[in-house]
Amino acid sequence: MSEEPKDTNVKCLLKKFSKPVYCGQIMRPTEDTYRHKGLRKKLADGIRKKGITDERILEAINKIPRHFFLDSAFDDVAYEDRAFPIGEGQTISQPYTVAYQTLLLQVKPFDKILEIGTGSVYQACVLAELGAQVYTIERQKKLFDTTREFSFLKKYPNIKFFYGDGYEGLPTYAPFDKILITAAAPEIPPKLLEQLKVGGMMVLPLGAGEVQQMKRVTRLERGAVKEEVFDNFSFVPMIEGKK
Repeated sequence: MSEEPKDTNVKCLLKKFSKPVYCGQIMRPTEDTYRHKGLRKKLADGIRKKGITDERILEAINKIPRHFFLDSAFDDVAYEDRAFPIGEGQTISQPYTVAYQTLLLQVKPFDKILEIGTGSVYQACVLAELGAQVYTIERQKKLFDTTREFSFLKKYPNIKFFYGDGYEGLPTYAPFDKILITAAAPEIPPKLLEQLKVGGMMVLPLGAGEVQQMKRVTRLERGAVKEEVFDNFSFVPMIEGKK
């Protein structure tokens, strides 16, 4: 899913942010200009052309200022349809990938959704913009702490944040209508499957290699599951424990 950038400035940014980014080092933009809004519309139009036709999802992407989720150094490239590093070996996902996973999840207003891998919080905000109640887990303490300082998230009281091991899920808050995994899992995590309602769906990139298959898993009665296979993607690996 990634390619070597041709723009020298982008290469420099990627090199800079391939190192850990700590709480005090992120300089987030706070202004959303007409230029940014125009770039967002262009991004949403581009995602539509790639086959994502759910207007609710496209409108959510059009509303959310993606540049707020990145260091201000990325301002000129924040609306390119590609992933960018956010520190701690993690990335903010490519907007098309966010839209793709969201489409497979079939989000409805008031759905109770567990997200594994908070990261930049961009994906969680897209789910929240669609009216879901989002419970999101981050295993990286520095990213979790950075999120707590992100004032823009006050707009989404329907997102609840947790620091912990994604493989364990949140059994206290189960069952969930939907589960979204935003890192590559080598197998379907059994504890997460147990926290899904009967009839509920889990969307995840499945596979241990550099390329994974996007899958949708529906929990059926008597322990049965239905698996659907979609396109190939490349995600950072899902790791056990917390850091």
